[in-house]
Amino acid sequence: MKVILQKDVPHLGVIGDLVKVKDGYGRNYLLPRGLAVLANESNTRQLNHQKRVAQTLAAKQLAAAEAAAKTISSTPVAFKLEAGEDEKLFGSVTSRDIAEALAAKGVDVDRRKMNMDGALKEIGSHEVSVDLGSGVTATIRVLIEKK
Repeated sequence: MKVILQKDVPHLGVIGDLVKVKDGYGRNYLLPRGLAVLANESNTRQLNHQKRVAQTLAAKQLAAAEAAAKTISSTPVAFKLEAGEDEKLFGSVTSRDIAEALAAKGVDVDRRKMNMDGALKEIGSHEVSVDLGSGVTATIRVLIEKK
């Protein structure tokens, strides 16, 4: 019996896989639990259609992420803060500060997607990476100057 998996099944396959199983396993376990459907012509056409829709959606998301990465990389952010003699800031620059500065320039970035080891506490130029999804990463240039 050939079935199309509707959910991930350990040791058998993942969603959308077309697998051949013994009749009893398919009829008594997979089908009643909604883990699979019969691989007839109608269900196979529906599976192929869903795969095409998912591919086009993934392509659109990738294009949007790449456009956002280009915009983010070309938009530097500058801060003027109080600092001591040893170039250490009295405060710090956090991911929230960077996200707000970018939002003021019209670029929307989720601060939770920024990869920072901690707050920026020194004067100078820093680079912060942002994960935009779909395997796309952008780099934000952050310039901190002494007030």
